[in-house]
Amino acid sequence: MSLNKSERRQRIRYRIRKIVSGTATKPRLSVYRSNKEIYAQLIDDVNGVTLAAASSRDKGVDLKGTNVEVAAAVGKLIAEKALKAGIENVTFDRGGYLYHGRVKSLADGAREAGLKF
Repeated sequence: MSLNKSERRQRIRYRIRKIVSGTATKPRLSVYRSNKEIYAQLIDDVNGVTLAAASSRDKGVDLKGTNVEVAAAVGKLIAEKALKAGIENVTFDRGGYLYHGRVKSLADGAREAGLKF
């Protein structure tokens, strides 16, 4: 049984989600990466609520530069929104993507701006 790329990522995603869960005090930082854009959300899984969201489509993100630089800017933006909402600690959900490139850059940007995970 061979899996295509999206089925493989979905299996990895489910495996991660069995373990990683967010609360109101320590939400889950979920990352979604499309071919063009990158999105990040802070999710409280207990209440099923998105507490904050940021993406490369937001007005505060400078789209000049490489995709990795844009992802770092999105990480900084989500961290600023989280700190404004009184959230310092999060759990990181890489969404089945490898912790490399744009995903790693987003995480590093969020850490630089003050999020702890």
